[in-house]
Amino acid sequence: MKLVSIAAVASALAHASAYLITGDTVNCRAGPGTNYEVKRTYSKGIDVTITCQTPGTSVEGHSIWDKTSDGCYVSDLYVETGSDGYVVGKCGTTACVAPKSNQATVDLIAEFEGFEPTIYTDAAGYPTVGYGHLCKDSTCSDLKYSIPLSQADGKKLLADDMTRFERCITAMTHATVNLNQYGALISWSFNMGCGAAETSSLIQRLNNGEDVDTVLSEELPRWVYAGGQVLPGLVRRRNAEIALARTPMDDTALPAC
Repeated sequence: MKLVSIAAVASALAHASAYLITGDTVNCRAGPGTNYEVKRTYSKGIDVTITCQTPGTSVEGHSIWDKTSDGCYVSDLYVETGSDGYVVGKCGTTACVAPKSNQATVDLIAEFEGFEPTIYTDAAGYPTVGYGHLCKDSTCSDLKYSIPLSQADGKKLLADDMTRFERCITAMTHATVNLNQYGALISWSFNMGCGAAETSSLIQRLNNGEDVDTVLSEELPRWVYAGGQVLPGLVRRRNAEIALARTPMDDTALPAC
């Protein structure tokens, strides 16, 4: 637990939710995570007023982030609250609803994932069906579609599986992107994982306000390696994602709220 000085306790009592910054130069970000844009910085020893707290990216084991009266977020690690837990109320829980990917995105992912209408065991030993859907048991009893799968049902199942990637991309991306650019991000994260996406320079550059098409064209081709070797299949997939992103589209996907 972080220790709090007598002076800090007195200050907290006097100012209700004012707490000392303990880090030398602490970034206050647009959201509760290290991938968000830096809005301002705080110097060590100044008081900040915490309006609410919320879960976010873990920083040295601390996953609580403090929203300050300046409207930005700092890791609670760098704020002398006297506790590793919540000391004020939690921030509102209303979350952005992740947009559904368009059919062009579903089709792109389907093309590169490959289709199997019947249950098979993947390389890791998991029962799998359709476009790489991992089943809960050997009979795929969790499916709402009959086996053997039709390709149409397989794509519906794929669209269901894409939901968690839509959620994570929506949560971490604060740039304005259209549905086709969004689709490129979904395909990339579906292939590489949400964790890799969140810590990537691609997302960082988008959140810093760089041109979306430029960022995708420069960053996606970097994601073509496996075991230190360039894989032709990944090269083709990244090129297809870039082509999708460049296809004109008026419908905005992000920000979702």
